[in-house]
Amino acid sequence: MAETTIKVNGEERTIPDGGSTMLLWALRNDLGMTGTKFGCGMSECGACTVHVDGVATRSCITPVSSVAGREITTIEGLAENGELHPVQQAWVEAQAPQCGYCQSGQIMTAVAFLKNTPNPSDQQIREAMNGNLCRCGTYNRIFDAIKLAVSQE
Repeated sequence: MAETTIKVNGEERTIPDGGSTMLLWALRNDLGMTGTKFGCGMSECGACTVHVDGVATRSCITPVSSVAGREITTIEGLAENGELHPVQQAWVEAQAPQCGYCQSGQIMTAVAFLKNTPNPSDQQIREAMNGNLCRCGTYNRIFDAIKLAVSQE
């Protein structure tokens, strides 16, 4: 049985028979990191978004073999030293989630976007978040949370 070693949230982790396994399933099933959610399985909804080398990536269509040797960050890895990431804190303050299912993907997308666009326009925020679906329709609160995160940076 082949194994693949990946670096997740700063830790080297080994995935059994990881070559063709999708990153989403390796994170959830092999590593017990259930913050990354399965949504559609087709890269359409964004619930499974993680960072690969700082880039927002849909883990449901990303084979583990393609991320060997790269830095993967999940929602569990955003907080540092017990402190929420500023975007996570803004999410709490803006009360963005309703059911919360899509929120880890929403947050991971927002964090990657704000890293590259620290002072975005309203239109840039809408465009960046356009590919993330929320069944509860909390888009206005998600937008407010991102604006709050920008104002607190």
